[in-house]
Amino acid sequence: MRDDVSGWKTRLTDELIAENTASGIWRNLTLADQLDDVLAKSPDRVLFIEGGRAVTASAISRDARALASALQGRGLRAGDVVSFELPNWPETVVIDLACAMLGLVCNPIIPIYRDAEVTYILRDAGAKVFFIPTTFRKFDYADMVARHRDELPDLEHVVTVRGSADGADRFEDLLAEGDPEGLVRPEVDPNAVKLIMYTSGTTGRPKGVLHSHNTIDTEIQAISRFLALDENDVILMPSPVSHITGYLYGIQMPFTLDAPAVFMETWNAEAAADLIDEHGVTFTIAATVFLQELTDFARRNSRSLPSLRFFPSGGAPVPPEVIYNAHKAFERCVCSRVYGSTEAPTVTLGVNSREEEKLGATTEGLIVGHEVRIVDPADGRELGVGEEGEILTRGPEMCLGYAAEDHNADAFEADGFFHTGDLAMMTDEGALVITGRSKDLIIRGGENISPREIEDALHEHPAIHEAAVVAMPHERMGETGCAYVVLEDGASLSFEDMVAFLDGTGMARQKYPEHLEIIEEFPRTAAGKIRKNVLRDRIVEQLSSREG
Repeated sequence: MRDDVSGWKTRLTDELIAENTASGIWRNLTLADQLDDVLAKSPDRVLFIEGGRAVTASAISRDARALASALQGRGLRAGDVVSFELPNWPETVVIDLACAMLGLVCNPIIPIYRDAEVTYILRDAGAKVFFIPTTFRKFDYADMVARHRDELPDLEHVVTVRGSADGADRFEDLLAEGDPEGLVRPEVDPNAVKLIMYTSGTTGRPKGVLHSHNTIDTEIQAISRFLALDENDVILMPSPVSHITGYLYGIQMPFTLDAPAVFMETWNAEAAADLIDEHGVTFTIAATVFLQELTDFARRNSRSLPSLRFFPSGGAPVPPEVIYNAHKAFERCVCSRVYGSTEAPTVTLGVNSREEEKLGATTEGLIVGHEVRIVDPADGRELGVGEEGEILTRGPEMCLGYAAEDHNADAFEADGFFHTGDLAMMTDEGALVITGRSKDLIIRGGENISPREIEDALHEHPAIHEAAVVAMPHERMGETGCAYVVLEDGASLSFEDMVAFLDGTGMARQKYPEHLEIIEEFPRTAAGKIRKNVLRDRIVEQLSSREG
């Protein structure tokens, strides 16, 4: 373990740093260094577009230097934590750049989080500055912070963006306070903690994941090379920039590529299609629901979105039909499944050509930049091709560990392999097929059943728009499956219809769900993942109430 300037201990070693530096995988560049490179080449290059606003490299540099100067003047030093809970606004980029210039730790927080999550994260991270909107989507963030200010002894400054509130500084005033020309940037260690991002907490209290400048840069370099992205590309970012996907490809990637990013404050498939055509968007990445809805809109309205080249999708199961339908809808876009996490952002990168459509639709794609083992969860024995087990992975983009040291012991092996908790099989092509999460398994009469296989089958039913299968209590078998489904508009489905359909799949009958719940929409995390823990709790409550 290595003591970081932030006060956290990281999993870095001198040997690991030397190895990744010597290989060139770690370029030892901060985001501020990459901004300098962009400014030297094209200072008037538009890097960010939001609504009717276009922001150039020189403009964002000026604001970032002003903010860095103001924060420096208020006593912030390398290792201090700066949090923001903001929509997809260019101000988030200014904050992140200012942090990179000073060696501060950036802590993005999902805008849908409320009192309990926000106070926990701010307190756990020890945030000294917190940037918020005054209100967004009818929620008063300033009032939320005021309610809990006394519980946050480390929090020195609250800053409102696009508004003002009592007891808070205004973002514009903070910029005016700084001296962009007089800023003296300290030397920043590219292996220091640059980001603390909290997991969604679907399996317990959120965990603070630590990343360095180098681990983040490595991931962006990997996907850029795999998809041959460069300065001629245009990025659409509908995912929250406070989630790992939005942060990587919305805030960081534009500087790596010298390519503009188009921000979406709120997701809407029609608006996304218009932005893609208006700005010639070539690349986007988002959760399954985004790809499904954009595909549905494009097919209904004969909008082939010819500029779009790549749309990798993950964060939630992606049924094969989603990829096949997308390829029918989009003129030349390569769509595929990908797999990663906050800890290891992209273990697989899907595929990079339509010739590999089947591989991209039926697997999570090719492993890039990672060493992966599939092991037996019970005894750690490494398994072969086609055998289901837990994914262990390591690589140069792997996080530096968790903020809470006790979380590291269970998550990491001594040789650096990370326990993902996800189940998969390796194919002959070297691709991964995710079969489920360990906690998602249905243990029916002592037999393990993976929900993923059932979900993929249900997605083939013409009446079903989306399906999720979870374990529910069963008096005799211990557990059995419950299917939650969202139907296509105007469609209907009975339990008997579902069973008759599954009869035609050849699937073993013991895998069939023994209960069907039709719902309007799924509960999701901010990243778009279906919150299966909520669904499990829901069916338990329903069964209990019926018995009562």
